[in-house]
Amino acid sequence: MPFTKLLVITLVGAGAIGVAMSGHLKVLSRGTDTPARYSAHKLGYLSPSELPDVIALLPAPPEPESAKMKQDEAARDAALMLKGSARYALAAADAVRNQQNTVDDFQCAFGMAITTQLTPQLYAMLSRVRLDVRAASYPAKNHFKRQRPFDRHDTHTCSPNEERIARQDFSYPSARGAVGWSYALVLAELRPERAVEILGRGRNFGESRIICDQEWKSDVEAGTIVAAATLNRIRATDQYKADFTAVQKEVAFQLAAGIKPTVNCSAEFAALASH
Repeated sequence: MPFTKLLVITLVGAGAIGVAMSGHLKVLSRGTDTPARYSAHKLGYLSPSELPDVIALLPAPPEPESAKMKQDEAARDAALMLKGSARYALAAADAVRNQQNTVDDFQCAFGMAITTQLTPQLYAMLSRVRLDVRAASYPAKNHFKRQRPFDRHDTHTCSPNEERIARQDFSYPSARGAVGWSYALVLAELRPERAVEILGRGRNFGESRIICDQEWKSDVEAGTIVAAATLNRIRATDQYKADFTAVQKEVAFQLAAGIKPTVNCSAEFAALASH
């Protein structure tokens, strides 16, 4: 089946990405809030045919009893020991899928607020990136059909209410991990002086998927490949280039104004330091 046709079928059938799209389109339709008006022919910045073919790009997930699978199980065992800790609570917060929560996870590392009110152009740009990255992930998820760790081991995640849906939404590659890593790459480019902190938070965000028992270590690693490949194509578009330039000005203005994160950074830093 051609890749584009497979993607269209996947997008129609994947409830998770449908929910993500419905929320983001409301943001992207605000012409006065965005650097460039959203195109109905695009998902975010890319059309379905412009997305990377991650099925061809990624290796197959680890086979049962393979050395790589044993590494996944070992990483899972270590992560489960954090249950009940401050780091586990942060992982649970990282798992909340709405867009404002996702950008909130990066405010502290970025060193300033990211909201629809204070940084509407940055918020909208990240929303578009998220749509493309998730869309690129789902054909591979449905191709490899990898069982999630909590499902394989019959345990519970840090988001019990989502487990029924998650069982039907395969784990390889990690779409949420891919979103987090793509955000880290974009934000680090906007504030290179904070690149260490931002990229570190991107890695922590991916680790949260393992701590919550929602995905395997190799799922998260595959997500970073999806993020980099998709972002590489996004960066080549004229719309992203225009948006990025506008966002740079918005960020510079807000930094000069002394805008601070709107979330509790001391709690986040303490949780990450404890781990």
